[in-house]
Amino acid sequence: MARTSTVSLSLADAAALVAGILRRAGFGEGHVRALTETMVAGERDGCPAHGLYRTLVCVHSLRAGKVCGDAVPVVHDQAPAIVRVDAGGGFSLLAFEAGLPHLIEKARAGGIAAMAINHCVHFSALWPEIERLTDAGLVALACNPSHAWVAPAGGRVPLLGTNPLAFGWPRPGGRPYVFDFATSAAARGEIELRRRAGEAIPEGWGIDAGGHATTDPQAVLDGGAMLAFGGHKGSALSTMIELIAGPLIGDLTSLESLHHDAGAGASPRHGELILALDPRRFLGDDAPAHLLRAEAFLDRFGDSGARLPSQRRYEARRRSLAEGVRIPAQLHVELLALLE
Repeated sequence: MARTSTVSLSLADAAALVAGILRRAGFGEGHVRALTETMVAGERDGCPAHGLYRTLVCVHSLRAGKVCGDAVPVVHDQAPAIVRVDAGGGFSLLAFEAGLPHLIEKARAGGIAAMAINHCVHFSALWPEIERLTDAGLVALACNPSHAWVAPAGGRVPLLGTNPLAFGWPRPGGRPYVFDFATSAAARGEIELRRRAGEAIPEGWGIDAGGHATTDPQAVLDGGAMLAFGGHKGSALSTMIELIAGPLIGDLTSLESLHHDAGAGASPRHGELILALDPRRFLGDDAPAHLLRAEAFLDRFGDSGARLPSQRRYEARRRSLAEGVRIPAQLHVELLALLE
């Protein structure tokens, strides 16, 4: 089968395929729904590293005994401005949904609030969660560790996770301003997709087991290490995320997550930290005027010829809603095999 061969799917068909696979694998209905929505959103928004390919990873994690497919999240009112959700070893998405109303309520009451998700397994992009908060008119940040795949700046040994950081700013009458990026030079899934496609990776993404720069994705994945973006700056941001979404919330670092995995090759297990800020609490009656100033600032990006982060995702979303998505034919074969 040619590497470039693809299969076209409507979003409804993609969702039915993913949900059927997850249900057959043994996930509970709540997890089936939440996981399906997130993976289809990744494919819809032109981010295949977080799209239907992740169905394979979810099923493998369940079969390896590294995720609880029917975990029921438990919400704890930790403090006036803090909600804690115990995911019970399940994927993080259902735990996020369980804690979201409490986080919004606390942010609107006090102006700023935090949600700590503990004991969760995580694979997904953060922007779908961020958009849930911007839809509520809140400014949002989210971050989490992963597995120790990334060497810190100047080092050769993986100590850090890919450690994504996401931010969202609500915009009246339009799509929110959202960025969501790994603090590694590329997401782990991007390297895996290059390996599956038999393609080289760009220089600066990783090193081999000897610490030498390489464009071979297999060398990075087998005994090598990924690299942080921006050298010491990305490394420092990644270290911050290890601390505030690890020990600060009583959960695992990326090194500890990898140790817990014990070679199973499953999705990382750790915690997630989400912050929500209410502009109206910060600004009171002056909120509309200052939010208009923010709009004037963001509008200047288009005038300058620059593209705001998230605009490409929104364009892909618009196309996918009208035309569906295309996935590699080989991936489609693998997904269908999971239904048999």
